[in-house]
Amino acid sequence: MERYEAYGFSGAMSGAFLLSCLLFAAVSRRQRGPYMDEVFHVPQAQAYCHGRFLQWDPMITTLPGLYLLSVGVVKPAAWLLGWTGSVVCSVGMLRFINLLFSAGNFYLLYLLLFKIHQKNKAVSGFQRILSALTLAAFPTLYFFTFLYYTDPGSVFFTLFSYLMCLYGNHKTAALLGFCGFMFRQTNIVWTVFCAGNVVAEKLNEAWKIELQKKKDEKISSRKGSFSDLTRILQFLVKYLLSPKNLVTLTALTWPYIILVCLFFVFVFINGGIVVGDRSSHEACLHFPQLFYFLSFTAFFSFPHLLTPTKIRKFLLSLKKYPVQYSLVTVISLFLIWKFTYVHKYLLADNRHFTFYVWRKVFQRHELVKYLLVPFYLFAGWSFADTLKSKSIFWILMYFVCLLAVTVPQKLLEFRYFILPFLIYRLNIPFLPLYRQLLELAFYILVNAVTFYLFLNRTFQWENSGEVQRFMW
Repeated sequence: MERYEAYGFSGAMSGAFLLSCLLFAAVSRRQRGPYMDEVFHVPQAQAYCHGRFLQWDPMITTLPGLYLLSVGVVKPAAWLLGWTGSVVCSVGMLRFINLLFSAGNFYLLYLLLFKIHQKNKAVSGFQRILSALTLAAFPTLYFFTFLYYTDPGSVFFTLFSYLMCLYGNHKTAALLGFCGFMFRQTNIVWTVFCAGNVVAEKLNEAWKIELQKKKDEKISSRKGSFSDLTRILQFLVKYLLSPKNLVTLTALTWPYIILVCLFFVFVFINGGIVVGDRSSHEACLHFPQLFYFLSFTAFFSFPHLLTPTKIRKFLLSLKKYPVQYSLVTVISLFLIWKFTYVHKYLLADNRHFTFYVWRKVFQRHELVKYLLVPFYLFAGWSFADTLKSKSIFWILMYFVCLLAVTVPQKLLEFRYFILPFLIYRLNIPFLPLYRQLLELAFYILVNAVTFYLFLNRTFQWENSGEVQRFMW
């Protein structure tokens, strides 16, 4: 990091943290008590603070990583600063843990952008800082900085694991992956993703050697026609069936393999992934979740995906491959028809934005979910097109992880899209500066509207005297 870039990053991070502290104070003044899922998380953390480690709220569905870390931070801080009484492990103190995670996420996002795009000399330090600031302000993640939820910590350990993986520190990456797993069980998918990074790199090297041997310059390891994809899949099967290659890959990825094995032991002993209220978190094959994720990504990455150039290229692709697109359309319609699930929380809880998205869009008419298929096709094509700088093996690996982390979820919940979105955004090319500024301005606007609604547009339910607030 050059001196001026270091100064710029320090200034941006300090300014962002100061603004977050001011917003944190505003949120804490307006909402002093636990809100939404905090009514489960806060008492559980406070029980741990008082040494009651065997106490457990059966409504909590995640492992106790957040509570253990909170105690590990708050207790020593209270001892050093002489805090006593109710301030120790208070709601505000516990929420402040996530404010620290948010600062850490900003730094990790910057380091990841630097590492992933280090070969691109056209990218300036200012663009890296701006992109890191934009992703740190990503509305769905940024909102939960100010509440005691698992999301900021889950993102922190997953991004840290990914960074260590990229630097080749796989044992450290697996250890951090375990920490991420302790915050949210589905983060095991991103441990597999880290292992997949290693495998994809080796596959790409072998594929290039294969091309050189055959002197076939028509097939690229990056992109190609459907016949090229068939040849790549054949090579993939051949490579992975070789005992020598399997031994090499195992030697490189054994820390991740151990962690995945421990995950399966946990699932066997626990009788499932969820540790608490399983009735409301049942796994299913909810394939339209992939379409919802693509729509979510198109909305938050519109400067990347929704451009006139992209639309023109998509229409040309549509004209060039009409049969393939027709087949994908039919499959998409079938998946929507047979595999659309509507969770009871989605229909019942009018505090979440997803409630209004579902009611205002999908419940307008029975045909709406089918009429959106052309948009899904465009969003999917544009999504894949922005990843064309990555190897085909990396894309396949990411897509498998994306399916694994979204499709089994019955509930449409935007928080579930945070990590796959961030991994995607970190790996696509940088935009021109004016479009980067547009993206940041859009995030700031969405955050401003979100916090305005949360702080000022409160309401009450007929059967409850408690103040209710809108949120992600």
